[in-house]
Amino acid sequence: MKDYITIIGGGLAGSEAAYQIAKNGINVRLYEMKPKVFSPAHSNHNLAEIVCSNSFKSNLHTNACGLLKEELRLLDSLLIKIADETAVPAGQALAVDRDVFSRRVTEELKKMDNIEIINEEVGDTKHLRDLIDEGIVIIATGPLTSDKLSKEISELIGNNDLHFYDAAAPIVTRDSIDMNIAFWGDRYDQERAKEEDVELWKEMAKNIVNSDYINLPMNKDEYEKFWNELINSEVAKLHEFEKREIFEGCMPIEIMAKRGIDTLRFGPLKPVGFTDPRTGYRPYAVVQLRQDNKEGTIYNLVGFQTNLKFGEQKRVFSMIPGLENAEFEKYGVMHRNTYIDSTKLLDNTYNYKQKNNVFFAGQITGVEGYVESISSGLVAAINAVNKFKGIDEKKVFSNLTMIGALADYISTQNDRLQPMNANFGILPPLDEKIRDKKLRYEKLADRALDNL
Repeated sequence: MKDYITIIGGGLAGSEAAYQIAKNGINVRLYEMKPKVFSPAHSNHNLAEIVCSNSFKSNLHTNACGLLKEELRLLDSLLIKIADETAVPAGQALAVDRDVFSRRVTEELKKMDNIEIINEEVGDTKHLRDLIDEGIVIIATGPLTSDKLSKEISELIGNNDLHFYDAAAPIVTRDSIDMNIAFWGDRYDQERAKEEDVELWKEMAKNIVNSDYINLPMNKDEYEKFWNELINSEVAKLHEFEKREIFEGCMPIEIMAKRGIDTLRFGPLKPVGFTDPRTGYRPYAVVQLRQDNKEGTIYNLVGFQTNLKFGEQKRVFSMIPGLENAEFEKYGVMHRNTYIDSTKLLDNTYNYKQKNNVFFAGQITGVEGYVESISSGLVAAINAVNKFKGIDEKKVFSNLTMIGALADYISTQNDRLQPMNANFGILPPLDEKIRDKKLRYEKLADRALDNL
């Protein structure tokens, strides 16, 4: 094995990983294709370039991303330290001067004698398979991985496990769903009740719990009001380079709805195979929610991939009966995002199961967001260091922490990974039931920091 660890990608995850490894006295070779090659979204020559917002989100203890940042501060994250130092006024959020932030990260890494920055696109003259044969590799190439390297990653993991767009549905907390309206059940588990069986069915339905799906029935008036608001809602703007890939790969629900008032009722909202326990008859339309984590604390809206602005999602989707007071832990997104199916490929240290000298980090793993990417880079680096030193025991963070919960989420077997950001819904619930959301989040955060 070579006397260095290779990192591919000098974004947020790769830069954090380089620092964590180098401070342990281990040599790092950091491959970054800029400034020779730029992705469609990048423009400056520095490492850790921020391309979308300059916000690292809330600093509040009762905010999931605020908790994650505090965990990273306790673990000596270089990038969070520099974000704090380059902060600009943003109320309760941590926002940075993006140019100064990227420059400072680059300066700090260049100061470290054991970090060699190689400005070369992997897949050009140097290939991924060769780097893996040489020693330990962390692949942290982000959501805009180059075509050459994407091809080599695809060859490594299997052609069907690399995705090129993120078309995700909103996610709500289980406790915020009105179960006086919603009902459990899988399609066709129950048949439409005959008129004489209505009362019997209504009684039986009360005892159906813990299906994989929660169902939200809609009558004709409720559906048509929802449909009308949906087709007239405001969408988020896509980059030009995103449009072709996303819209060929997935149909946003608001676009589908514009094909006709009944299109959704013959698609993701079809009521066939369901009976509304409140009436004993088939609903006019049904919205299905599917369990999204093993604890059953969060559910996603099936078929609701969307490009609506976040505020519009909250307004329109809260019109669905049973979601009037829903807590949205994640809004739907549609954008260019290269990522692997980590649920099948990685363990909860971001280690590739089939080659234990390979780690992944950043948004290519399915974590979503700046701070989440930094977190994955830190965890991958800690475990790469242990691997380099010949320490067999892996450093697994408890899922009571936000760092551990993210790693646990992306590595837990699921039908298909939906990229995830930090949110309290992925943490195991408290032993006590607390209705007040702020107090509940505060106790979850206290528990996480105590555990860490």
